[in-house]
Amino acid sequence: MVKKEKTKYTASELEKFEKLILEKMESAQKELDFIRESLQRSNLSGTDSTQGALKTLEDGADTMEKESLSQLAGRQQKFITNLEKALIRIKNGTYGICKDTGNLIDKKRLRAVPHATQSIEAKLNRG
Repeated sequence: MVKKEKTKYTASELEKFEKLILEKMESAQKELDFIRESLQRSNLSGTDSTQGALKTLEDGADTMEKESLSQLAGRQQKFITNLEKALIRIKNGTYGICKDTGNLIDKKRLRAVPHATQSIEAKLNRG
Protein backbone atom coordinates (compact mmCIF):
# COMPACT_ATOMS: atom_id res chain seq x y z
CA MET A 1 0.00 0.00 0.00
CA VAL A 2 1.46 3.35 -1.04
CA LYS A 3 1.32 6.04 1.63
CA LYS A 4 -0.50 9.06 0.25
CA GLU A 5 1.23 12.37 0.96
CA LYS A 6 -0.75 14.60 3.27
CA THR A 7 -2.18 17.66 1.49
CA LYS A 8 -3.81 19.46 4.45
CA TYR A 9 -3.34 19.84 8.15
CA THR A 10 -5.99 18.30 10.41
CA ALA A 11 -8.51 20.39 12.33
CA SER A 12 -6.63 19.82 15.60
CA GLU A 13 -3.32 20.82 14.00
CA LEU A 14 -4.94 23.97 12.59
CA GLU A 15 -6.38 24.73 16.02
CA LYS A 16 -2.87 24.64 17.51
CA PHE A 17 -1.56 26.95 14.77
CA GLU A 18 -4.50 29.30 15.33
CA LYS A 19 -3.70 29.48 19.06
CA LEU A 20 -0.04 30.22 18.27
CA ILE A 21 -1.00 32.94 15.80
CA LEU A 22 -3.42 34.57 18.25
CA GLU A 23 -0.70 34.62 20.93
CA LYS A 24 1.77 36.19 18.49
CA MET A 25 -0.83 38.75 17.41
CA GLU A 26 -1.52 39.77 21.00
CA SER A 27 2.18 40.16 21.71
CA ALA A 28 2.77 42.06 18.45
CA GLN A 29 -0.16 44.39 19.15
CA LYS A 30 1.23 45.21 22.63
CA GLU A 31 4.59 45.98 21.06
CA LEU A 32 2.97 48.17 18.40
CA ASP A 33 1.02 50.05 21.07
CA PHE A 34 4.27 50.63 22.99
CA ILE A 35 6.01 51.93 19.84
CA ARG A 36 3.10 54.28 19.13
CA GLU A 37 3.18 55.58 22.72
CA SER A 38 6.92 56.17 22.37
CA LEU A 39 6.30 58.11 19.16
CA GLN A 40 3.68 60.27 20.86
CA ARG A 41 6.00 60.97 23.80
CA SER A 42 8.82 61.97 21.46
CA ASN A 43 6.42 64.34 19.66
CA LEU A 44 5.49 65.98 22.96
CA SER A 45 9.00 66.46 24.33
CA GLY A 46 10.39 69.51 22.65
CA THR A 47 13.91 70.91 23.03
CA ASP A 48 12.89 74.54 23.48
CA SER A 49 15.28 75.31 26.32
CA THR A 50 18.46 74.40 24.43
CA GLN A 51 20.19 76.80 22.12
CA GLY A 52 22.14 76.93 18.88
CA ALA A 53 24.20 73.97 17.67
CA LEU A 54 23.19 71.74 20.57
CA LYS A 55 19.51 72.21 19.71
CA THR A 56 20.23 71.31 16.09
CA LEU A 57 21.99 68.10 17.17
CA GLU A 58 19.13 67.16 19.48
CA ASP A 59 16.56 67.90 16.78
CA GLY A 60 18.49 65.65 14.37
CA ALA A 61 18.65 62.85 16.93
CA ASP A 62 14.93 63.26 17.66
CA THR A 63 14.12 63.09 13.95
CA MET A 64 16.21 59.93 13.52
CA GLU A 65 14.54 58.34 16.53
CA LYS A 66 11.07 59.20 15.20
CA GLU A 67 11.92 57.78 11.76
CA SER A 68 13.28 54.63 13.36
CA LEU A 69 10.17 54.22 15.54
CA SER A 70 7.92 54.88 12.54
CA GLN A 71 9.70 52.19 10.50
CA LEU A 72 9.45 49.79 13.43
CA ALA A 73 5.73 50.54 13.78
CA GLY A 74 5.24 49.94 10.05
CA ARG A 75 7.01 46.58 10.18
CA GLN A 76 5.02 45.57 13.25
CA GLN A 77 1.74 46.54 11.56
CA LYS A 78 2.71 44.49 8.48
CA PHE A 79 3.51 41.50 10.73
CA ILE A 80 0.08 41.78 12.40
CA THR A 81 -1.62 42.02 8.99
CA ASN A 82 0.24 38.90 7.82
CA LEU A 83 -0.88 37.04 10.96
CA GLU A 84 -4.49 38.14 10.29
CA LYS A 85 -4.21 36.77 6.74
CA ALA A 86 -2.90 33.48 8.18
CA LEU A 87 -6.03 33.25 10.36
CA ILE A 88 -8.15 33.72 7.23
CA ARG A 89 -6.23 30.89 5.53
CA ILE A 90 -6.96 28.66 8.53
CA LYS A 91 -10.67 29.43 8.21
CA ASN A 92 -10.78 28.81 4.45
CA GLY A 93 -8.68 25.64 4.64
CA THR A 94 -5.58 26.82 2.74
CA TYR A 95 -3.29 27.37 5.74
CA GLY A 96 0.05 25.60 5.59
CA ILE A 97 -0.12 24.90 1.86
CA CYS A 98 2.76 26.34 -0.17
CA LYS A 99 1.43 28.84 -2.72
CA ASP A 100 4.15 27.82 -5.20
CA THR A 101 4.32 24.04 -4.92
CA GLY A 102 0.95 23.11 -3.42
CA ASN A 103 2.76 20.94 -0.86
CA LEU A 104 2.42 21.26 2.89
CA ILE A 105 4.78 23.72 4.55
CA ASP A 106 6.82 21.99 7.25
CA LYS A 107 5.37 22.37 10.77
CA LYS A 108 8.71 23.62 12.13
CA ARG A 109 8.67 26.45 9.61
CA LEU A 110 5.08 27.35 10.48
CA ARG A 111 5.90 27.42 14.19
CA ALA A 112 8.81 29.78 13.50
CA VAL A 113 6.99 31.85 10.84
CA PRO A 114 3.26 31.17 11.34
CA HIS A 115 2.27 33.48 8.49
CA ALA A 116 4.50 31.71 5.94
CA THR A 117 2.90 31.08 2.55
CA GLN A 118 5.84 29.21 1.01
CA SER A 119 7.83 26.17 1.93
CA ILE A 120 11.47 26.91 2.65
CA GLU A 121 12.42 25.12 -0.58
CA ALA A 122 10.12 27.30 -2.67
CA LYS A 123 11.36 30.45 -0.95
CA LEU A 124 15.01 29.52 -1.56
CA ASN A 125 14.34 28.60 -5.20
CA ARG A 126 12.73 31.97 -5.86
CA GLY A 127 16.12 33.56 -5.22
